[in-house]
Amino acid sequence: MNEQRSKMHLVMGGRVKDPRGLEFVNLDKIDLVGVYPDYEEAEDAWRSKAQMTVDDAEMKYVVVHLHKLLEPDVPLED
Repeated sequence: MNEQRSKMHLVMGGRVKDPRGLEFVNLDKIDLVGVYPDYEEAEDAWRSKAQMTVDDAEMKYVVVHLHKLLEPDVPLED
């Protein structure tokens, strides 16, 4: 039996020092949007939050691949 592994993703955002980087200014004010079971759902949440802040260059939302951090030695499946 080939079980599909969970590929959890975290969506988060906040104010950054430089819009080209990922150095968040105030970690106490990070917006933890949520944890999602797959990239597609995480991308939808990310897109929604990113579009709400499109006019603020210092706000950045990102998708973090939690499955890669939690199980770095597990080969990725297609």
